[in-house]
Amino acid sequence: MVITPSKLDEINVLASEAGWAWPEALRDIFRPRGVNLLMAREASEFVNIIERRRIHTAIVDVDYEIGSLTTIKIIRMDYPLMPCILLSSTAGAAMLSKALRLDVFSVIDKPVDMRILREQLNRLFIKKYNSDIFAE
Repeated sequence: MVITPSKLDEINVLASEAGWAWPEALRDIFRPRGVNLLMAREASEFVNIIERRRIHTAIVDVDYEIGSLTTIKIIRMDYPLMPCILLSSTAGAAMLSKALRLDVFSVIDKPVDMRILREQLNRLFIKKYNSDIFAE
């Protein structure tokens, strides 16, 4: 059975804000699919939003935060099963190893290729929610 947005109720994705056209690029992927995009500036804001709304996945830009993987670590304390996608311009072996230990679903190099992001979101939603909302 494929889950559509109506069967998931509402679909919410929480992402890091950034100093570039990131929110607009995400909206181009999410809006046509009826997916709600919520933005957070820092780890505490991520947690506050997660506490108030059902979030289906978090997209965290580690270059935007202080302390590399701090946001993921904080999310994992109270929400260990929340799917997370990590964005990084320095995704070396050490970063990938830490991301693996934190059970990050995917690490995507920056600048972000929106096609790759959509493909990763599609894989995540099929695996976690049995939904192909991000399919082409």
